Amino acid sequence: MSAPEEGDFSPTWLALREPADAAARALDLVEMLPGSVRTVRDLGCGTGSLGRWLSPRLGSPQHWIMTDRDPALLAHAAASMPDGVTVSTEQLDVADLTAADLAGTDLVTCSALLDLLTVEEVHRLAGVCAEAGVAVLFTLSVTGEVQLAPDDPLDAEIEAAFNAHQRRVVDGRRLLGPDAPETAADAFTKVGAAVTVRPSPWRLGPAMPALTAEWLRGWVGAAAEERPDLPSGDYLNRRLAALPHVSVGHRDVLAIFE
Repeated sequence: MSAPEEGDFSPTWLALREPADAAARALDLVEMLPGSVRTVRDLGCGTGSLGRWLSPRLGSPQHWIMTDRDPALLAHAAASMPDGVTVSTEQLDVADLTAADLAGTDLVTCSALLDLLTVEEVHRLAGVCAEAGVAVLFTLSVTGEVQLAPDDPLDAEIEAAFNAHQRRVVDGRRLLGPDAPETAADAFTKVGAAVTVRPSPWRLGPAMPALTAEWLRGWVGAAAEERPDLPSGDYLNRRLAALPHVSVGHRDVLAIFE
């Protein structure tokens, strides 16, 4: 889940979610990466959270190519990577990536990005990576599955409305939303990759009050946009008054070309 709703990439939100992201990612997929990874292209890099998590788990030397549409986020990412890692930046939309861009790249990564793409864009990305023969590690793609304890009679309707909102059409593009992990796995399988998928759920609750409250506001807010008939204001007030324990479903996808 990105933010108050998918697609909020403010540095404040990205910093708030970084510890939950780090705890959720499937570490065993990193251990399955082929050979030595020296050059990594991070798509939709944001402030560089994935790079800060992954780079200490790879060998050295390393060079990261941070890729994003937002120059301010690119500057933040470039300045915040660990010592010993070289960084370059490129302002580029993932939909414009080509196999030539991946020359010399060992690994393509992203985090919490695929849900904002379309079916066509993910299949194109798979084709580009297949042409370049580059492995991919896509982390924290939202699945739409949310479990809250204690439960509330409105939970299921809020979840369904949020998921419908994530599949909305934006500027003529039908977003994948919670269909992203399955779509990515299918796309990379079809172009010949060996694909491994792992669950990577967020675990939120009273121990993480700021993140849990902000996630609730965004989750319920998006649901209210989709279903204004729901009593979402009362529901949100109940949930904020006594923060629940929450599991927010994500999946990580590893694709390797033999």
